[in-house]
Amino acid sequence: MLHKTVIGAAAILLTFPQVALAAEPPCLTAQEATAMAAYAMPSVITGTTQRCSASLGKESWIARNGDQMAQRYSANKAGAWPGAKAALLKLSGSSNDQMLSMMKALPDNTLQELADTLVSGSVSEQIQTSRCGVIDRFMALISPLPPENTTELIALTLGILSQGEKPKLGKLAVCKA
Repeated sequence: MLHKTVIGAAAILLTFPQVALAAEPPCLTAQEATAMAAYAMPSVITGTTQRCSASLGKESWIARNGDQMAQRYSANKAGAWPGAKAALLKLSGSSNDQMLSMMKALPDNTLQELADTLVSGSVSEQIQTSRCGVIDRFMALISPLPPENTTELIALTLGILSQGEKPKLGKLAVCKA
């Protein structure tokens, strides 16, 4: 059950609307997947906290600790941005050259705000409140891990899911090593 939560979180944090338009998106390297995860995790945590705190109540782990966890993960955003931006542009270019040109023309701060809003909003809209109890427990379990370990675990999970007969997670693929 927890592995489905990891998979779902990874899929949400790496899904942007322009990726959904791609017929065959390029694969992300493990480093690109890790950078995307590291950049997006604060927004994923924020969206999850917004969605689940109300349904679980103020005594839940996420209601008490979600904002602090998002702040802790935010420390890695700036360092992850160059790799996350490269991955985002790589995925965007696979769907539409005009979209890629438009995104390349945006200043970094605008592109970052767009990415943050899309990720946080998608997470808070797509999480089923019936899953919030499991997510609350999952977040409590991973909270002692350094953010770098969590983002590496997400990239590793995506890499494992990209192996075998169905090497994609939705419209996202991680290149085989």
